Amino acid sequence: MSTATSQEPLHVTTVWTTIYLMRWRIAVSAAIGIATGAFCWFVMKRLHQDAADFRWALHLANRLLTRQNPYDTPLEQYPLTAAFFAFPFVPLQPELAAGLFWGISSFALAFGLTRHGYTRLLIFFAYPYWAGLLTVQWSPLIAASGFFPLLLPATMAKPQVGLPVFLTRFSRRGLVACVILGLASLALMPNWPLLWFQQISRYQHFIPILVLPGELLALALLRYRKRDAQLLFFSAVLPQRWFFDSFILWLIPQSRREIIWTVFFSWGAGIWRWYHIPHSFNEVGRYTVIFLYLPMLAVVLLRKEQIEQSAPNAANRLTST
Repeated sequence: MSTATSQEPLHVTTVWTTIYLMRWRIAVSAAIGIATGAFCWFVMKRLHQDAADFRWALHLANRLLTRQNPYDTPLEQYPLTAAFFAFPFVPLQPELAAGLFWGISSFALAFGLTRHGYTRLLIFFAYPYWAGLLTVQWSPLIAASGFFPLLLPATMAKPQVGLPVFLTRFSRRGLVACVILGLASLALMPNWPLLWFQQISRYQHFIPILVLPGELLALALLRYRKRDAQLLFFSAVLPQRWFFDSFILWLIPQSRREIIWTVFFSWGAGIWRWYHIPHSFNEVGRYTVIFLYLPMLAVVLLRKEQIEQSAPNAANRLTST
């Protein structure tokens, strides 16, 4: 009797501590989402970019709502599944839609990252994140799907970026959610995969592992049992177009040192892009490999076992507080 009474205050304290930590996670994540979303809206408005790359998801959604062919232009290269994420933004002005999409994506990613502390929020300083903001890309939302199973269908909006996350972070609930989205898209337009396949033949890209010195990325297979090594390798063998597609790689670094060094090297690509106009996508790929992929390869190969277990240990400490 006395034991139960003595344990009750501890239980109440644990509940309140959990609520307190959750409120801070939501507040910090919301601050990041609002700030970056507002800045994205400002950039779109100031530079007259409409909704940048997100316009093509809006285009898909608009065409579906008006019962028109969504692949009526060769520039539309997104699968129909991307339209489902754009439906809520269709009534809005393109710039506002872009800002809200980016802000919500950043909020979701920040909320997932803070599950084990706030150190991993440093990944928002990586160059690919800001390159993605300028063109309103899917990488933050796809990275966020690695933390939330029901968000895993976001990997189907841009498969060449999402597939590595899907293959290394999938769960039963996530798989069910993806199947539901796929079936819903086929119900709306049964022949969209055929139309989409005709479009993607025009997709200009590079494949990191095929661009010198990308062959070194095969060394990730030395750690093939590790999920982060798998993510790195899968990303390296899939087509990409620009630096922002590589932002999902920041699911790999976990410690403060790993994040700071990979963020630091990532700006090498940004500085190079500032002073140079690429003449081919292979040239973009080469500097993507040098400044983004090879630092991640070093993280995967040099990481010690105790560092790989740091995130679970942090979770246990939070639970026992």
